[in-house]
Amino acid sequence: MKRINIIYGGQNYTVSNRELDDLQNEIAIALTSSGVAWLTVNYGEGRRRDAHLLVTPGVDLALVPIPSAEYDQPGGLGQDGVDVPAVDAERPTGGG
Repeated sequence: MKRINIIYGGQNYTVSNRELDDLQNEIAIALTSSGVAWLTVNYGEGRRRDAHLLVTPGVDLALVPIPSAEYDQPGGLGQDGVDVPAVDAERPTGGG
C-alpha cells in the first residue's frame, strides 16, 4: 500500500507506508480497550506536517486506500491479484 487517505471532520489527511488492515486493527483495538485513539497522520500537500486525530466512538472517519504504483499500472496486478488490462491509446473507448 502506498498511501491511505483519511477523511476526518471534512478534512483530508494521509498516512503512508501502512497497510489498510493494520490501520483498521490499530483503531479497533484502541477503541475497544480504552474507547479512544490518537491517530498520527499527515496534513496538507508537499512537506510533511503531522496532525493528531482523536478517534472516539461515533466520530466519522473514512479510510480510503490508495494502491501502490504496481497496482496503478496498466497490465499490472489489481488489488485482488488479477491482471489489469492495458488500454490501447489508439483505439476509441466511447460512443461517437
